Amino acid sequence: MTALRLPTEAGTQSIAYLLVFCRIGGLFALAPIFSGALIPMRAKLVIAAALTLALAPIATNGVKISDDPAWLTAAISKEIVVGLGFAFAVGAVGAAVQAAASLLDTLVGFSLASLLDPVTNQQTAILGQLYTLVTTCVFLLTGGDRLMIAGLADTYRVVPLGTWSGAGPLASLTGAELGQVLVIGIELAAPVLITVLLVDGALALMARAVPQMNVFFVGMPAKIFAALAVVGVSLPFAAAHVQDDLANAVGFALNSLGTH
Repeated sequence: MTALRLPTEAGTQSIAYLLVFCRIGGLFALAPIFSGALIPMRAKLVIAAALTLALAPIATNGVKISDDPAWLTAAISKEIVVGLGFAFAVGAVGAAVQAAASLLDTLVGFSLASLLDPVTNQQTAILGQLYTLVTTCVFLLTGGDRLMIAGLADTYRVVPLGTWSGAGPLASLTGAELGQVLVIGIELAAPVLITVLLVDGALALMARAVPQMNVFFVGMPAKIFAALAVVGVSLPFAAAHVQDDLANAVGFALNSLGTH
């Protein structure tokens, strides 16, 4: 087996910074807040560079760096995959919030007025924007951004720089988080979903009892009013739920990536 060719000290630092930057880049591709369209690309590059300088001493502690092209290509690819895998786990929480809001917008009728959400840069309706902004505020006020950065730094403990835990843990992580998108989305939408179903049932009974009444004309405002009332009551609980889900996603990602 050919021994690794060790570069000079300056070359070692440059390669180490490049590898750390590749793993950090996953946050700005998939993670909530960091991947938001509101943050300019130049600002993202500056933040990523600052995080690289901060995490490089932790990531390179006791790691042998080589300037061999084959080793460097494989190491860069592994760092990108690990970074994307971690970011996908935490990004699934944001995707679940969007899924819940999209479901509610369709049921309530707000999807008829689709707008461009500046946070996710996607077509969303009123409740979609509301839930996205609330989730962003929860992440920022409760230290969700610091939790994601700390979790990314902890990935260097479970998956050291330049090492590879195999495709199995990443495949398991991806499948589990895709399932969590549906579960978390239904949990967040459940209060409003149940309310809308009850209102629809009541309107159906009224339509049978009073056939002359225009149910569609009366039902739409009633459904919107009931949905908004339940959204206002359930948002604090949804915010706490999202905060716990983010912490669980970070822990699950670290456990999955650390499985060899």
